[in-house]
Amino acid sequence: MCGINGFVTKGQTDQERLRKELEKMNNQIIHRGPDQDGFFAESSTSFSVAMAMRRLSIIDLSTGKQPIYNESKEVLIFFNGEIYNYLQLKDSLSKKGHTFKTTSDTEVILKAYEEWGTDSFGRLDGMFAFSIYDKRKNKIFIARDFFGEKPLYYTQVKDQIIWGSELKSLVEILPAKPAISKEGLNLYFRLTYIPAPHTIYENIKKLEANHFMEIDLVNFTTRINRINNEKPVEVDPKISFEEAKVQTRKLVEESVENRSIADVPLGTFLSGGVDSSVVSLALSKIADRKIDTFSVGFEKKSFDETDKSRTVANLINSNHHEFIISVEDLKGNLNEILLNFDEPFADSSSLPTYLVANKTREDVKVALTGDGGDEIFGGYNKYYIGKMNQKYASVMPEAFHDKIKGAANNILSTKDDKRGTRFKIRKLMNAINYEGDFYYNIISLAYQNQEISQLLKANWVSPRIFEPYKQKLDYKAQSLTDFRNIDKILSLEGDMLVKVDRTSMLTSLESRAPFLNKKLWDFTGQLPEDYLMKGWNKKYILKEAFKEYFPKDFLDKSKKGFGVPVGDWLRDYLRPELEFYIDNKFLEQQNLFQKEYIVPLVKDHISGKQDNTFRVWAYFCFQKWYKETYSQI
Repeated sequence: MCGINGFVTKGQTDQERLRKELEKMNNQIIHRGPDQDGFFAESSTSFSVAMAMRRLSIIDLSTGKQPIYNESKEVLIFFNGEIYNYLQLKDSLSKKGHTFKTTSDTEVILKAYEEWGTDSFGRLDGMFAFSIYDKRKNKIFIARDFFGEKPLYYTQVKDQIIWGSELKSLVEILPAKPAISKEGLNLYFRLTYIPAPHTIYENIKKLEANHFMEIDLVNFTTRINRINNEKPVEVDPKISFEEAKVQTRKLVEESVENRSIADVPLGTFLSGGVDSSVVSLALSKIADRKIDTFSVGFEKKSFDETDKSRTVANLINSNHHEFIISVEDLKGNLNEILLNFDEPFADSSSLPTYLVANKTREDVKVALTGDGGDEIFGGYNKYYIGKMNQKYASVMPEAFHDKIKGAANNILSTKDDKRGTRFKIRKLMNAINYEGDFYYNIISLAYQNQEISQLLKANWVSPRIFEPYKQKLDYKAQSLTDFRNIDKILSLEGDMLVKVDRTSMLTSLESRAPFLNKKLWDFTGQLPEDYLMKGWNKKYILKEAFKEYFPKDFLDKSKKGFGVPVGDWLRDYLRPELEFYIDNKFLEQQNLFQKEYIVPLVKDHISGKQDNTFRVWAYFCFQKWYKETYSQI
């Protein structure tokens, strides 16, 4: 586990200069790999290649230093991630005559590439971002894993192609600060995050999950290719629920076992919800000692669920570590956490995720999480809302709905940050449309399409921002399977995995998500949808597969998630900073927002007249990033 960096340039470049640029990039991501670094620089008359990494040692502590070369020194690799099936691949490659100098998974990727070329990337079960330099072909390949657990950014400026694990490394060596991307800006204010291939910067992209880039060093061209076929899996009507239940338990337990391979101590994040409880249980069943579990609670009781995590910890007899978060805990870390994302990011659960990761790192180097369980098994409330939209739109004429929506926004408005029933019904009313793409409204957690044109100056508005994603999926969002596929390429890659990677790596902790396993994804994709969501019972098959291990009805209890009362904080200790961001001078210099819309919206929230938590928090996070990045005020 680490972070990687690299760049190639046309023409010959002094190796000392290459090394210095790499060091600048590496110094930006020391938190990702505090144990070791590695460098490679080579120059010819036609082009120069520079690659580097920072390493957090998890597997093969003594011989895993990178880069790793093949026998002839003609192929080399820098790697960030973990390959969970590397021992099986190593066995297959050994039978084909390959020999190994290390016990690392990094060398297995290199040998697999030698044997199967780029087809080998599809054989890897794991989370990864890597760069392979093949001198024989004068090509470099950079690749990203199936779900996008590990980040990878790239840009091409003049005669240089640059890539790296975090945006800050690329920005560090660019000749000038990049401009804001219109697409990135609009995606952020719709979703509260920016999914691949976009970033907040013009001309800097994220390599999409399940893709690799081929860089031809002779012609200085790039080509992006898909790794695995992602056509929708056909539903298997013959598989019985009992068969599916047995297979679900087998695949989950197998994935937990594969993802527990490490040469250092590991534990689990335990929130008390279905996903983390199942992962913790599965790990405890195969461990040869008591496992460590870690949970976080809140002073505000409506957000606290430590009693549930305690129940599971007692059940599996773990060494349980628990701590309570207060505003004071976050005051000293807020800037570090939010600005470490390198671009605007407004998922407030990143704050407790960082704190639990930071505490966890005191005891272990690796933590298993329940991330991905909702996407794999159909567990989000928004999937309910998607089903409701279809039923509602089929019986309610659109003209009547417009009147109902207006009344609902007035009657169901809230003044505090509880996000209860009134909030959810209001969100449903605002998400509904009659054009078949309502799900994109549901996942727009900050501003709806019509609000964007009120929020941003006209020259910054991009009203059809989701069109490329709709074209890629080639269908309207109508079923649970459709919703899950949209989430895979948008919210999972752009939000959940970004949050977990950046917050955990900021503390030098490796997080692994057993549910993010392509075998599990393909398996649940072929199940009838009512196996996943039976009526309103979410994650039905997962709960049925493991319910015998838990107290009666425990897995059916509602789950809040890592909710944080940021709405309250924006009225309290963050208020002076928030008020600065609606200052007339600041807004005029910025020239992005329509003051007539954003100033009253913020003031209504501060005064308690209207709870606008999601929209104001998204605005606050953007402005904090902007002030740090561009502002001279």
